[in-house]
Amino acid sequence: MKIAVSSYSFKAAMQDERMGLMDVIPKAKAFGFEGVEIADVGDLGHEIRARADDLRRQSIEYGLPICAYLTSADFIENGVDAEARRLRAEVETTVRLGASMMRHDACWSVDPSMRFEDVLPELVDGYRRVTEFAAGLGVHTMIENHGFFVQDSARVKAVVAGVDHHNFGWLVDIGNFLCVDEDPLSAVAVAAPFAMHAHAKDFHIRPNSRPAPARGWLTTRGGNHLRGAIFGHGNMDTKGCIDILRRSGYDGWISLEFEGMEDCLMAIPEGLANLRADLQ
Repeated sequence: MKIAVSSYSFKAAMQDERMGLMDVIPKAKAFGFEGVEIADVGDLGHEIRARADDLRRQSIEYGLPICAYLTSADFIENGVDAEARRLRAEVETTVRLGASMMRHDACWSVDPSMRFEDVLPELVDGYRRVTEFAAGLGVHTMIENHGFFVQDSARVKAVVAGVDHHNFGWLVDIGNFLCVDEDPLSAVAVAAPFAMHAHAKDFHIRPNSRPAPARGWLTTRGGNHLRGAIFGHGNMDTKGCIDILRRSGYDGWISLEFEGMEDCLMAIPEGLANLRADLQ
């Protein structure tokens, strides 16, 4: 597998202005990554679209490919027609970045009473429309297991199976299954045959029998608690997850994604060293 880093990992350094978007590729190169992933998170979307051509030129200059572009979407809140139309412009941004893969969300703003089975046809329709358009531009599209509503391995697999298109696959985030209280090893085994891209992530885990501190922790669907960890420092069997991906035949990009409380400029190279060890 080739190791990339997500620009999302540098979020804290960009928020406190130690870095800007155009510093991501040089910093990733200095840390020893083989590629980068550009993520439209927070207020970065407009800047990414405005500077996509500059980012592509920079990636060529540094010899560091942009392997994927990650952007948001919500087929339920915004409607399939409008969202599929908007996402075509994001496919074009992916092309401008020089990336060959684009991940976009399924939905976020879901009424708690909504049943997955009832909205699955809309999600399948939206993803199929986007991937059919993207195929004509040489871009593969993906769903990631995140967003709580479409995060369980069974639900994501149902979307992938429903779309049933050679250009569409799964961005397998080995850590995100914990957000819906699913065992990562079991879930990665479900996801691995459909993997088109992967995220290396780790979490500190605290059961709901123990209260979590006020800062830095998120609550899972089942009421347990997670905090983003330096890769290799958390409670996950990260090597076990990666070994499952490898045994399935996956040999593509794996992007380090850090979202913990530690200084990201310390945590990212530390996580890279641990990820390399897991890949041995």
